[in-house]
Amino acid sequence: MANIFDLSTWAKRFRFVAVLEAITWLGLLIGMAFKYLPADGNEMGVKVFGPIHGAVFVLYVLVAIVTAKKLSWSLVTTFWALVASVPPFGTIVFEAWAVRTGRLAELSADSAKEPAPALS
Repeated sequence: MANIFDLSTWAKRFRFVAVLEAITWLGLLIGMAFKYLPADGNEMGVKVFGPIHGAVFVLYVLVAIVTAKKLSWSLVTTFWALVASVPPFGTIVFEAWAVRTGRLAELSADSAKEPAPALS
């Protein structure tokens, strides 16, 4: 991931929103932990991250649909992009898979140029 804030193409916008969706999922999960794990839980985390995550979730769905159209994804790929928004961090898994399999245009081309990390 060279520069996550470069939003010049649909593939890069998709990556940005996928990461953002995962970050807001993390915030919501932490908020839920503070709400439900202590006996006298605090709802503030859920009140803050719930609406933020909801808005980013909707943004992810919209960006995924537009990206699917712009990059000519199949219905199956589009389906999995949308399903990835449901489980926590699924968008990161889908984005990594899409880059690896060549479905994210120049992001996939960039990853093909980078040498594979050495296994030790």
